[in-house]
Amino acid sequence: MKIKITELKKHLKQFEQKELIDLVLEMFKTNKEVQNFLSSKFLGDEAIEVLFNQARKKIENEFFPDRGHGKLRLAEAKKEISAFKKVTNDEKRKVDLMLFYVEQGVEYTCAYGDISEGFYSSMIKMFDQVAVECDRDEDLYKEFSKRLENVISKAPEGWGFQEALVDSYYAIEWVIDEEDEEY
Repeated sequence: MKIKITELKKHLKQFEQKELIDLVLEMFKTNKEVQNFLSSKFLGDEAIEVLFNQARKKIENEFFPDRGHGKLRLAEAKKEISAFKKVTNDEKRKVDLMLFYVEQGVEYTCAYGDISEGFYSSMIKMFDQVAVECDRDEDLYKEFSKRLENVISKAPEGWGFQEALVDSYYAIEWVIDEEDEEY
């Protein structure tokens, strides 16, 4: 059973400042997510950059670890993206991690050949989300445009994978289709 927010507020209002500080410190000591959240809140961009690089490394390790073969636990890699977003609320870096996930997936399938339908579906779904974010924000698109183009050019043909990525890419409002350009 979870306490409701109104009930929590009622209890917290009864605490003295020292008790509130002790409670926050206890949460900080026992919960890594709270540590990351408070670090990003109070230390700002410096802490967020560290968290970003940690998440990026964990994603990379699912595909290409320093030793051995990747475990390809896509759910673990996606969990890193969600956790990063939750503790930092940094939209741009979240999209960067999402795109990095797809880049790693494309690199993996290029290195090891056909994977599974679930693998390709996960890559397509994540790329779709990146495309939606880039469609909403032209600056975000400009920031990631070369990487987006790289993904679709490197993605292997067949099984509809590259085609699905291309469809998502060209759904972005800011993409100029060379065939549509008039000279």
